[in-house]
Amino acid sequence: MQIYYEDTDFSGVVYHPNFLKYFERAREHVIGPSTLSQLWKQHQLGFAVYRSDMTCFEGIEFSDVIDVRTQFYFESQYRTVWHQEIWRANSIRAAVKADIEMVSMDKSRQLVPMPAEVIIQLGQDPDLLL
Repeated sequence: MQIYYEDTDFSGVVYHPNFLKYFERAREHVIGPSTLSQLWKQHQLGFAVYRSDMTCFEGIEFSDVIDVRTQFYFESQYRTVWHQEIWRANSIRAAVKADIEMVSMDKSRQLVPMPAEVIIQLGQDPDLLL
């Protein structure tokens, strides 16, 4: 991902809330925009951040190219935990790390189980989450 001037503060360093946007984009790539759209249209189901814990080890600057590395696991049929890291090119350690917990909710903002097809698409046996 390319870092643009609009992502930075006056000093040319990425404004920290933007890291959450980068993590969100990476999660969308994992799940897939068409799957997210289908979930809303067919099940009126979406995802919300339940908890996040982010640590910034070094600044990311204007014109840097970063890699957002993402791993996740299912905590339950309602919740996923995403471990995400932002790496600068040619770096030996992550610049930013975050653990983000997501829950599945319906349009009235009530917790609902994730549909089995999504759980399967993300590589998990739905029977293991019951």
